[in-house]
Amino acid sequence: MTDLPQFLLTGDRLALTQLTRDHLETYHRWENDPDTIHAYGNHFPQAWEVRVAGWDRQRANERYRQFELALADTGPPVGMTTLAVNPYVNTAEYTLLIGPEHRRQGYAAEATRLTLEWAFTRAALRAVWLKVLTPNTSAIRAYTEAGFQEAGRLRAAGYWNGEPVAELLMDVLADEYRRNRPPSDRA
Repeated sequence: MTDLPQFLLTGDRLALTQLTRDHLETYHRWENDPDTIHAYGNHFPQAWEVRVAGWDRQRANERYRQFELALADTGPPVGMTTLAVNPYVNTAEYTLLIGPEHRRQGYAAEATRLTLEWAFTRAALRAVWLKVLTPNTSAIRAYTEAGFQEAGRLRAAGYWNGEPVAELLMDVLADEYRRNRPPSDRA
């Protein structure tokens, strides 16, 4: 018997799994990491009680689909992704969080590709989009590598080091994704 979580999709180093309440303290620690707060453009950490209440609401919301990212060979979580689905137009907003101790290891692009694979081949979404603060160049590189492209900018829409900065809008369409994904990922 193995203790590995049930993998939904597996990549080279990561696997997409379901979030579990057993890891909620880990998710909360990641979300309250100062660099995470900074990159998301937030100003303050979130209290544990608020996170627990949010967990219950999010798990009951079928339009808010979250995935845990686990190491494919050993199973521990390294991050999480979210698809906030708009069923009226069959699109989703994408967010990514890599745990602080797992950053700068090249996981972001693979995590994004796995989530896009689910979005377009399993969930049959038409498009996936995201917002990222323009100084967050490492995130922009990872999203671009995974297939996103610039779709527009919101000027002075966020803060970086206390200064207003633009927010980059990026998207990928299902047809583009299918055309450009590596042959090994094609069904």
